[in-house]
Amino acid sequence: MITVSNLAIQFGKKFLFQDVNVKFTPGNCYGIIGANGAGKSTFLRLISGELDSTRGSVLLAPGERLSVLRQDHHAFDDFNVLDTVLMGHENLWQISKEKDALYAKTEFTEADGIRASELEERFAEMDGWNAESDAASLLSGLGIREELHSRQMSELNGKEKVKVLLAQALFGKPDNLLLDEPTNDLDLETVRWLENYLANFDNTLLVVSHDRHFLDSICTHIVDIDFGKVQLFAGNYTFWYQSSQLALRQQSAQNKKAEEKKKELLEFIQRFSANVAKSRQATSRRKMLEKLNVDEIQPSTRRYPGIIFTPERETGNTILNVNGLAKKSEDGTHLFKDVTFTVEKDEKVVFLSRNPHVTTALFEILSDNDQPDEGHYKWGVTITTAYLPMENSRFFESKQTLVEWLSMYSADTSESFLRGYLGKMLFSGEDIYKKVNVLSGGEKMRCMIARMMLRNANVMLLDNPTNHLDLETIQAFNNTLTGFNGNILMSSHDHEFINTVCDRIIEITPNGTIDKLMSYDDYVNDEGIAELRRQLYGDK
Repeated sequence: MITVSNLAIQFGKKFLFQDVNVKFTPGNCYGIIGANGAGKSTFLRLISGELDSTRGSVLLAPGERLSVLRQDHHAFDDFNVLDTVLMGHENLWQISKEKDALYAKTEFTEADGIRASELEERFAEMDGWNAESDAASLLSGLGIREELHSRQMSELNGKEKVKVLLAQALFGKPDNLLLDEPTNDLDLETVRWLENYLANFDNTLLVVSHDRHFLDSICTHIVDIDFGKVQLFAGNYTFWYQSSQLALRQQSAQNKKAEEKKKELLEFIQRFSANVAKSRQATSRRKMLEKLNVDEIQPSTRRYPGIIFTPERETGNTILNVNGLAKKSEDGTHLFKDVTFTVEKDEKVVFLSRNPHVTTALFEILSDNDQPDEGHYKWGVTITTAYLPMENSRFFESKQTLVEWLSMYSADTSESFLRGYLGKMLFSGEDIYKKVNVLSGGEKMRCMIARMMLRNANVMLLDNPTNHLDLETIQAFNNTLTGFNGNILMSSHDHEFINTVCDRIIEITPNGTIDKLMSYDDYVNDEGIAELRRQLYGDK
């Protein structure tokens, strides 16, 4: 249990938030949300003790252990993988090292024997004899192969290090667990494993994430950091979002009677509760949302970008034909080969692969930025594409202002016209004169989306479109794409984004392609497809 009392943090003359009083209790998962810069990560750092508060206190229940997902990927480069995970339980690790040092002594005294006996007892109480097997099990669940367990951390790539540090945070089932963006750099399969693991986590869990499906799958409560306040709400992210939007609409209807508003809110809660009960993602950890006090539901002050795609013309019947496409990486190994498919009118397709370089290479070819090693493709004569690449740094190397940058992609270069598009993407006032080479990752993505909007395209090519975006932009983007009147070809690690937008799955494996007309939920829950995937990826 974590008790936060009168907490405040001030930077310069500005309070990020203050007067925070909240209690986090075992058996619950708290999803921490807020706009970029609201203080989500700062809040976790205050709770972990990594950062000192301006005033107030954070207290753990006596004897409880707190574990944090570390962000420094090089901190354990001098240790092997298994030991790095074991170090997540600091007391157990120290006892183990002291035990080993005692037994390694050439002259083992009576005092050493007494001390060793004490350590052995404490080691057993902490389930130390199963520690290595438990750590190995976590690593395997997160996709770290057994042959890597004895390797030095310095030998692992960035994504493998992320998984090891996540295993370190989970190890030993801490009483209190703090996870800041745990799904970053994880593939969809690993995210699913983590969802299942955390859904059965019985202690206190606080998590910051931009993955809505992840938050919906594990959260019993939402902690909303908004305009200097930290507020706690029952339910998962989708319930918070939909209820806050309903409250916002009600707020706009000033003439609506209070009793009518209350009735509408109660009906909404009952409908949502029924949907949760039927959901495949539902777990025993879900709370009875009917018990929520309707007075707790308030409109959010969030700002959502106005993402609007307006195709200049309707697509014809021929969209895209791909035949025998192949591409090798720089070392000569095949990223993919013999990829063949036809995209039909109005289809919305997600391309999957365990190797993200595969889908990126495919999109670079289809957008005419690269050439295939074999095969060919052809777009229909009515098609206009708009491409959102995963890596966009090459677009922002100049010292142009935002308005100058966007003018390069517009027939109308007047400032008033461009200001309208930048305003839709939440760049207002003097923001439009910022230099593009100093923009954050999220700001660059919003600029790229504005660039796409100017294309008036009828086919969207999206390579991991939710990268660097906050929840508000992801939600707005998702809402727009679900109603887009054209074709969408995309890759993504966002379960909710895929499931709500796409109706066709094409997965490119080292040994063939799986092509299914179905929802993503049906795809991942189909046992026959799961077995086929194991065969094509060569899983043991």
